[in-house]
Amino acid sequence: MGNTKDAVQVREAIAAERRELADLLDALPAERWDEPTLCAGWRVREVAAHLSFGFRHPLPKVLAELVRARGSVDRMTDRVARREAASMPTRAMAAALRDNAHHPWKPPVGGLPAALGHDVVHGLDISIALGLDRRVPEERLRIVLGTASPLGTRFFGAKLDGVRLQADDLDWAYGSGSVVTGSAQDLVVLLFGRKVPPGRLRGTARDRFTADAAAH
Repeated sequence: MGNTKDAVQVREAIAAERRELADLLDALPAERWDEPTLCAGWRVREVAAHLSFGFRHPLPKVLAELVRARGSVDRMTDRVARREAASMPTRAMAAALRDNAHHPWKPPVGGLPAALGHDVVHGLDISIALGLDRRVPEERLRIVLGTASPLGTRFFGAKLDGVRLQADDLDWAYGSGSVVTGSAQDLVVLLFGRKVPPGRLRGTARDRFTADAAAH
């Protein structure tokens, strides 16, 4: 972070995002918890369980889970999310976010902006897939979009070679090549390796980032 003021701003953004996601989850009808999300293979309940994973598990437990997963972070997070999605009440998943709005958890790389990115993208995994009219505030989107890098997009499996992402609702672009335009929050999920439902993007390469309508 550039300075203390920047760090305070991001912490406040993280806390607000977690509280709003808790409200979103509390408002979901029971049947919607089993609907698929943009996060491949996870329903709403797996994403919701994963959102608070870092708050509820101390480092020794995380390391033990990583050993069981033979060192694969992806395998570990998938296994734990599925296990906890099957055992945690939905109210508890929402409460874990609200009660830990100011928890200092951060991913191993990327600091506070990456922590905000984690919460924002998983919230969008749910809201976009379910067709909910939730708009992430612009200041949060700008922080997350500012973390875009070749290293990050490779880590999340985003295949952006030969493509320039360009937001149509704020001044932001990333990459070079064939232009794909869409809302800033839709482009956030592309940076994290997701695809969006049909009709949300424009540009000749849009189909690369559009999910099969039958899958939603």
